[in-house]
Amino acid sequence: MGNIALVKKFWSILSKYRKKQFLMIMILVVIASIAEIISLGAVIPFLGVLTSVELVFEHSSVQPLIQFLSITEPKQLIAPITFIFIIAIIFAGLIRVFLVYVLTKFSYATGADLSNNIYKRTLYQEYLVHMSQNTSEVINGIITKTNIVITGIITPILNIISSSIILIGIMAVLLSINFYMSTIILGSFTLIYLSITKYTKLKLKNNSHHIASQSTMMVKSLQEGLGGIRDVLINDSQEFYCSLYRNADSSFRRATATNVFIALSPRYIIESIGMIVIVAFSYVLVYQQDNIIGSVPILGALALGMQRLLPVLQNIYAGYTNIQGSKSSFLDVLSFLEKPLPKHLDNSKLSPLLFQNTINLNDVSFRYSQNSPWILKNLNLTITKGSSIGFIGATGSGKSTLIDIIMSLLIPEKGEIKIDGKSLNNSNRGLWQNNIAHVPQDIFLSDCSIAENIAFGHPIDVINFKRVREVAAKAQIAELIEGWEDSYKTIIGERGVRLSGGQRQRIGIARALYKNADVLIFDEATSSLDSKTEESVMKALDGLRSEMTLLIIAHRITTLKDCDKIIKLDEDNEVHLMNYNDVVA
Repeated sequence: MGNIALVKKFWSILSKYRKKQFLMIMILVVIASIAEIISLGAVIPFLGVLTSVELVFEHSSVQPLIQFLSITEPKQLIAPITFIFIIAIIFAGLIRVFLVYVLTKFSYATGADLSNNIYKRTLYQEYLVHMSQNTSEVINGIITKTNIVITGIITPILNIISSSIILIGIMAVLLSINFYMSTIILGSFTLIYLSITKYTKLKLKNNSHHIASQSTMMVKSLQEGLGGIRDVLINDSQEFYCSLYRNADSSFRRATATNVFIALSPRYIIESIGMIVIVAFSYVLVYQQDNIIGSVPILGALALGMQRLLPVLQNIYAGYTNIQGSKSSFLDVLSFLEKPLPKHLDNSKLSPLLFQNTINLNDVSFRYSQNSPWILKNLNLTITKGSSIGFIGATGSGKSTLIDIIMSLLIPEKGEIKIDGKSLNNSNRGLWQNNIAHVPQDIFLSDCSIAENIAFGHPIDVINFKRVREVAAKAQIAELIEGWEDSYKTIIGERGVRLSGGQRQRIGIARALYKNADVLIFDEATSSLDSKTEESVMKALDGLRSEMTLLIIAHRITTLKDCDKIIKLDEDNEVHLMNYNDVVA
């Protein structure tokens, strides 16, 4: 992607609000440019007053000021001209400071927009997409690479645009003072920067790829090392993950440091050359003119102009190098932003999808890819509301896949699912999922309170604590929780590390019950419970049959003894409808 295309892409990802802000910033940049012109233009009369106040006093352009201030002799002109010059400098400085503030705020606000947008688009992707993507890449894209885009793409683009406009203003003044010398100065500086740019282009490109890949590796090593800490400790693998992180971190920082050096180092060369040019020009100017005092205002204006010109040129060059060094991360961020959102994101405008009679799976077939074997093939199944259905089968027979299809997390490649005769599609899948509560084998728990984990996804200020206690009782864990000092406010640690497996499982069951859904799905959800607790939980759930439909994949066959029917799936895609006595026979 070329730089022009990159700028166009940057513009396309801005919201309408940010685009309006950007245009307002450009107006501020023009004002800053005008302020630079005024401050530079004021230096000539200021130095002229200091060196040849009589000549300035007689000049026609200052007569209105003289008359307005009732000045009668040349020396009286020094104070007002000095005051005007100081005001011009202060005004230009304040405008530049305010411009930096606005540009910085805009850059980071835009970065926040990108980060939030990536997270939103990631969460709304299909379940199959989440199964295939690496979470390290997503987390790195949302946090690290978005920050790289802020400092390496957004801020530099704004700096290049604003500096270019200010550069035009400064050069307009310098050219009006001395066209020949100003042209030589700008041409020399531009040639030097272009030469350095050409020499470092490949290095910046390689560093860009390196920064993008190694930042992902850093997040990956952190996730795996901390996420699997039990196995890391048991297997004495600490040094392996430390080494993995250290190598990625060192490589990332070396590439970043090189890019920073390439961006900043030309400044000192240019400043030295600029001083030499001014000295040489001073010599020529003095040599050509008999009156050295008359040359001082021009020399002063050129020196001040150089002093303003060098940072502007450096900003443009540094912006370019930052963009080149961050381009790969920007392209990765764009790939996340290009992920589509569901067409019917706002389900509030759609009528609820009620489940009152049956769920029908008609000739449903599914496989995870075109090259993988069929997990389910031509499956037909009817589930009646209020029934209790068990699912059994060998590992790999498709039990969990079938449940995921019923929950509309996976979409059949062939066939269809109907709820009370209405086909599930992209527009009503979310509505159907509102009717479902799911208890998986591995319960995800947040590092927050028991109540917040039971009422998962609800802000604490809207949690119905009465219902939390009710569902905890049904999940056979209320007595335990209420015996703790902080009761339902107890913090359980990341992933519930302070709880036993059975306790985590029962909180997961309470969470499902809190949703008050029509369909309750157990995917080996009682596998961590002892037989007595499991029996108590199942007995409590059995009392809910009039309120909900139960679909159960069981670790133990005895869990399914009260089911109305049991579905057995074979590895050859055969489906058998059985009852409990048939299974244990």
